[in-house]
Amino acid sequence: MKKTIIILSCILSLTTLNSCNDYLEAENYSSVAEAQQFDSTADTFSALVGVYSQLAGDDGYGQRLSLIYPHSSDDFRTSGDYNCNDRRGIATFGSCPTNTELNKPFLKLYSGIERANLCIKNIPLSPVYQTGSDADKKLMDRYLGEALTLRAQFYYELIRNWGDVPFQDKPSADLEDLYLAKTDRDFIYERMISDLAQASVLVPWRSEGSTTNARISKGFVKGLRARIALARAGYSLRRSPQVMAQGSNPQTYYQIALDECKDIMNHTGEHSLNPSYEAVFKALHSNSQDATNEIIFCVGAFGGNARTDSKIGYYNGLKHDDNSNWKGGGGINALPTYFYEFTKYDLRRDMNVGIFKVNNTNQAELVTAISFTDSKYRKSWTNITGPSQNLAVDWPLLRFSDVLLMFAEADNEIHGAPSADAINAVKAVRNRAYIGNLAQVGTIPTDKTGFFKYIVQERLLELGSEGIRKYDLIRWNLLDAKITETRQKLTAFANGTGQYANVPLNLYFKKSVYDPTKSAQQNINDIDIYYTGGDKSQVFYMASQDATPTGYTKIAWRAAVLPTYISDPVKGFAQYFQPNKRELLPIYSDIIQSNYNLTQDYGY
Repeated sequence: MKKTIIILSCILSLTTLNSCNDYLEAENYSSVAEAQQFDSTADTFSALVGVYSQLAGDDGYGQRLSLIYPHSSDDFRTSGDYNCNDRRGIATFGSCPTNTELNKPFLKLYSGIERANLCIKNIPLSPVYQTGSDADKKLMDRYLGEALTLRAQFYYELIRNWGDVPFQDKPSADLEDLYLAKTDRDFIYERMISDLAQASVLVPWRSEGSTTNARISKGFVKGLRARIALARAGYSLRRSPQVMAQGSNPQTYYQIALDECKDIMNHTGEHSLNPSYEAVFKALHSNSQDATNEIIFCVGAFGGNARTDSKIGYYNGLKHDDNSNWKGGGGINALPTYFYEFTKYDLRRDMNVGIFKVNNTNQAELVTAISFTDSKYRKSWTNITGPSQNLAVDWPLLRFSDVLLMFAEADNEIHGAPSADAINAVKAVRNRAYIGNLAQVGTIPTDKTGFFKYIVQERLLELGSEGIRKYDLIRWNLLDAKITETRQKLTAFANGTGQYANVPLNLYFKKSVYDPTKSAQQNINDIDIYYTGGDKSQVFYMASQDATPTGYTKIAWRAAVLPTYISDPVKGFAQYFQPNKRELLPIYSDIIQSNYNLTQDYGY
């Protein structure tokens, strides 16, 4: 008997008939028997592509999951004023359950799980898998491993945003009851860790499978397994009692993370650090591989539409004024204190923090300290001009530098202090950031507590604006402490006290022609910033004068940070965060109402 494929996300929502029709149309299986979809390698690959497609678009890693959900923490915040029913509500930990930004990403992740479940069920049942050639069986095994990995990614994303969620490991048509209650996240993590162990045997290394970075290779399978293992070992907000608690048997999972990262590191021909930090991110703007395949897996963007493309570089990224050649950027702001987490020798500073914008005449001009942006993404690094919003910029889900830092963290936890390998892994990341100034790298601690704090800081610097920091702080149970610390730093910054005593109140500059072919550092150096000393790089670290020099424009630096920026119901930083409550998001209210077994929890 032929079974019609049912999308779990539609069953969960049941908000309107049109919403279900949209998903059924996207699935394109509504009248196709399952067996027919998997009776050849070509048809099976088409089904697998349908699973991959649920990563992309506005409701996936093209915007919401990558750019809206991960902020704020101690590095970036979403621009604009608080509203509990839009993206700013999410960014300030003050989202209402009626916030429509919560709806479609949740449904899309379950749509991806449904599609993956269909592949995972039917590939082993396929006649190709049963009686095909060895080459075809191997190919089908690869598809199965990719589907297992994608399902793990979808569940990981659900858990890190919503905690315990309904768990389904078979297609909806095979379920007796579609109204599923929540499953404990640790159980889901265990299944995903087990599935990824299976997938790592089935999926080839990058070179073996001629795999681009927009397709899953063994490196990503292992890296995702390490990432989920660290989440399983770490803290999360529990339902009962409603407190942040660490997962059981953490050493077991630190060992898994260590082993998986070590295996990736041992395959240097597959992935390694790119000598240029900037080149890694420029490659994302052209759908290309970086020179050393540091980007292990990214979500490919294409098509110029909201379903398959991305708004990376348009919604976020360096600000380009409306009448410039490019138009876009500026939706996410770097905290002024984040700029000062970097030393002046750290090449990552000017990539992670954009302290200028491109104005209407294509000139670079400084912006105030509360208007800094995430500068790794720039519309002007694409070949798209004009008002276009979909820029085909890929989103990095895993880089080799992250693998090195995960390895170092796990090593430290297992051994009670970092091994030489762990120190060398961090040093490799650090040395790249200080190319040309290795004497400024500093000393890496060798005790457990000191090394852990160093890892916390180094991940802040290395992985800025990559949608990782908030979730790192949650699994370390440091989010509350870092938000409190950041408010204190912002206050000291505004007052010019403590570590910010020599930060200028204002700066004075002349506009310069913006050249997108130049490096991030060259773009900053080309701006004529008034400074009376001999070392221009010190301009951000010396008190400013009172009078505006002739021919220069005054821009507020410390002066831009007012009390309302730090603590205000509408404009304040992370002003609605509450520990043991707001580490997770509410589930969209209509989804709760459509499933009588689903509960809201966490005080929402």
